[in-house]
Order: sequence, then C-alpha cells, then structure tokens
Amino acid sequence: MGLIGGAAAGSWLTGAADAAPTPADSFAKGRDLWHDTPVDTLFPRTVDGLGVGPGGSDRRWTRIAVAPDGGCAQALDPALAKALAPAGCTRLLRATYTDATRSSVITVGALTTKADAPGMLKLNSRFSTNNLGARTTMLPLPYAAKGTPAAGFGRAQRASWTVRILTDVPVVVYAVSGFADGRTVTDPQPAESAVRPGTTTAPAESGLGNDAKALADRTEANLRKAASIPGQTTEEP
Repeated sequence: MGLIGGAAAGSWLTGAADAAPTPADSFAKGRDLWHDTPVDTLFPRTVDGLGVGPGGSDRRWTRIAVAPDGGCAQALDPALAKALAPAGCTRLLRATYTDATRSSVITVGALTTKADAPGMLKLNSRFSTNNLGARTTMLPLPYAAKGTPAAGFGRAQRASWTVRILTDVPVVVYAVSGFADGRTVTDPQPAESAVRPGTTTAPAESGLGNDAKALADRTEANLRKAASIPGQTTEEP
C-alpha cells in the first residue's frame, strides 16, 4: 500500500508540474518575451510560407536586418503612436525581410505594451470597432537598414500593412511592405483587403498584401509559442 500510495502521489505531482500554464501565466510571460526570446526565434532568418502567396503560391522570405530594440518615439507615425498610447510602450522589436526575388521588402514589428489584460482587450475593441488598423493614417513605419535592399524603404514606399492588437499577450504586432526598387505608392491598401481573391490593386497583384499578412501571422505564432499558449497560432511555424 505504501508503494501504491507513493506512486499515486508521484503521479499527482507530475501532473501538476506538467499542467498547461494559465492564461494569466502566459500573459505575464508574454511581457518579458522581448528580452527572453532569441531574435532568431521571434524573427527567423528565413520564413517559408506554403500557399500563402497570390493564388495559393508558395513564398519565402529572408531576414536582411534587425533593428536594435528600443522605444517607440521615433519608430511610429504620430497617428499610430497616439492610437497605441493608452497601452504604453515597454520595447519595440523590428526586423526587415525581403522575398525570394528581392523585389519586395517587409518590416515586421512586435511592440510590448505596459497594459494589463483588460487594457489590451479595451485597445483591441477600440481598433476593431473603429476599424483603425485599416486607416492609411495608421501605416507603420518601415525599418530601412542601410546597405540592404530595404535602404530606400521609406514612408512614400509603403504599399500594404496590418496592425494586430493581441489580447493573450501584451504585444502589438504589425507588418508593412513595399517594393524593393523604391518606387512611390500613392494608394496603399490594408493587407486584409489586398489578399482577397479577385483584388486587382498593385499591392494585391504584387503579393505585398500577402507578404505583410503572412509575416505578421508568423510573428504572432512565434510570440504565442514562446509564451506557451497552446493551439493559438495563426500559421504553423
């Protein structure tokens, strides 16, 4: 009986140790991802997207630059910075990618906020209710690293974008894409619109909407995996 009791107790202890983290645990862990997660985990050197391009084509992106982690003051346009201000900013991580043809460039950002879970829910609701993420005034800024194909990727070159307010971790994920040749884009389009079948805009036909959406999806997945949130990824890594 002693052996049986010991085995049962051991089983209970193992079960407790292996229990999935609570949402509160994962949210708290997400607050520290910016300094606990290796850059190659959050922003892999290469990303393969099977079937995520226009018409279900495969895409592949290569990381060409990683920005030093820092604050948000110089990294966001005023309107987007104002919209996100209620949540605060602890750190902003950014990386820039190019596609396999080196014809497009995409900056992905992960902004860790100071907000608690109710604060993130409130911010998410405000963005969703007012469709803020689709406004051209909310376009994120690219990270135009010198000496890379993204060197000419400035405000005027932004073609497609997405902004996501996560609620299971205190992070805002965004992506913004443009042409690597530096051409000006006069009519940028949100990624969620550009990826719709039959859309014939330049961001849609060039795949720039797909680039922004897919890399934002992958960054979300990487963040949630790092925060030990099961079954919440938007795309398999």
